[in-house]
Amino acid sequence: MLVASRAQLFKRNTIFRRLYSHFSNESKDAAQARIKYDMRSDTVTKPTPKMFERIFSAKVGDDVYGEDFSVIELEKRMAELCGKEAGMFCASGTMSNQIGILANLSIPPFSILCDVNAHINVYEAGGIAFHSRASTTAVKPANDKYLTLPEVKNGARLWNASVEAGFSFKDISQYFDSLSVCFSKGLGAPVGSILIGEKRFIHRARHLRKLFGGGTRAAFRRIDYEVKCNIVYNYRWRQAGILAEAAQYCIDNHLPLLKEDHKRAKALATELEKLGIGFAHPVETNMVFADFSNTKLDAIKIAEAIEEAGVLIMPYSETVARIVFHHQVGDDASDIIISTLKRIL
Repeated sequence: MLVASRAQLFKRNTIFRRLYSHFSNESKDAAQARIKYDMRSDTVTKPTPKMFERIFSAKVGDDVYGEDFSVIELEKRMAELCGKEAGMFCASGTMSNQIGILANLSIPPFSILCDVNAHINVYEAGGIAFHSRASTTAVKPANDKYLTLPEVKNGARLWNASVEAGFSFKDISQYFDSLSVCFSKGLGAPVGSILIGEKRFIHRARHLRKLFGGGTRAAFRRIDYEVKCNIVYNYRWRQAGILAEAAQYCIDNHLPLLKEDHKRAKALATELEKLGIGFAHPVETNMVFADFSNTKLDAIKIAEAIEEAGVLIMPYSETVARIVFHHQVGDDASDIIISTLKRIL
């Protein structure tokens, strides 16, 4: 197993800064007029008119008082889907990840083992050290796919994993004490993630969400009393039902579309192989990590050329670019990418 170095992480962050500074040099209106598809991530999707209709129907109330029924219904639905006792709606996947980590820690010193490419290791601003005062050991999996310890996996895109593997959420969730599942990755919700686990765990997490700016009121010392008496004090935020309804809409309407995203990603991979392009990771769901190490151009220059043709992709390193399919990417996106590569390689 290989442990990631600080130099490797710094190098990747430098690549991202180069990429983002390139895009920021252009006005928003000009960029929107030129870019047809954004395939940097499946988090870039925008709310649809029908999603707005669902949002307007939200049964909103003050969630601090436990009166936002749209949030309550979403938390209950997700807990049941995953075979757990409770759920807690959060503003983002980073928030639910960091709260989930801290809520699982009990006796210091703390140490977290994770994949070198894990979101908590690369994209959360050192949150583990800052919030949990824990050290991190980042490991590159020997199989280049996932850590083989059964308790260490990434559930943010549980949706895609479930659809591709043919297992229910409950089948996958049964092996884990807690899960952080994002609604904006893959499904296309504008905001939101959920932390799922047993009641006592979620009680602790609700207090920590207040610490993270999530809008709770009850004091932490009430937790033991609440669990014992089966009373729920309102560790919640305000009118979050509009966001919860957007998540509900995506589960109902976008989840069935994920299989098609996976098919299109694999079809693109087949065409890339014909051009002699390899892959940093197996193409199994909606993500293609194209490896251009055997070409004369680096990933950023390739991304810039494809951008000029109207499609955004994400340089992941100097030689690898990430291409992500989602429900707002048309079938002609693959044709644009392939035709551009044939022209420049």
